[in-house]
Amino acid sequence: MISLSALWLPILLSAVFVFIISSLLHMVFTYHNSDFKKLDNEKEIMDALAPLNIPPGEYVFPYAKDNKERSAPEFIEKAEKGPVGILNVFPNGIGNMTSSLVLWFIFSLVISVFSGYIASAALSSEAHYLQVFRFVGSSAFMGYSLALMQNTIWFKRPWASTLKSMFDGFIYALITAGTFGWLWP
Repeated sequence: MISLSALWLPILLSAVFVFIISSLLHMVFTYHNSDFKKLDNEKEIMDALAPLNIPPGEYVFPYAKDNKERSAPEFIEKAEKGPVGILNVFPNGIGNMTSSLVLWFIFSLVISVFSGYIASAALSSEAHYLQVFRFVGSSAFMGYSLALMQNTIWFKRPWASTLKSMFDGFIYALITAGTFGWLWP
C-alpha cells in the first residue's frame, strides 16, 4: 500500500489537466450547445415570471410536501392538467464563472484524491502503468460520470445530454488515469 501523501503530484496534476481539457472541450467543441432548448415564447415567460421575484433556488411544480399530499385529488388534478416541471432559478445577471471554475477544480481534486486512494490501497509501488490506469480510470469514471444518470432517471433530463456529459467524464477519467500511471511512485 502506498500512502496518499506520496501521490500528491499525480493528484494535483491530474486535476490541472482535467481543468484544462474540460475548458477546451467546452470552448472548442459545441456538442453541449443542444443540451438545453429555447422556449418559443421565452419573452412572455420571462415577463410573466419577473414580477413574481422568485428567489434563486430549485423548484418543482406542482409541489407536494409528502406522499399524502401527492396522493390527494387536488394534487393529482394539478399534475394531470400540467404543466409539470422543475424550475432552477439563478441570480439575475450574466453570472460570474470564477466561483464555478474554482468549485470545478476542487471537485476534480476530490475525484483525484479518491481515485488515488483506491489505487494506493489496491496496488504496490511496483504496479505497472496499465494496472494503475485501470484502477484510477475506473474510479475516476465513477466519480465524473455515473451519478449523472440519476438526473435522467428521476428528473427527466434528456438521455442525450446525460450521455454527452458522461462522455466528457470518460475523457476526464482517461486523463486522470494516464497522469497517475505516468507519475506512479
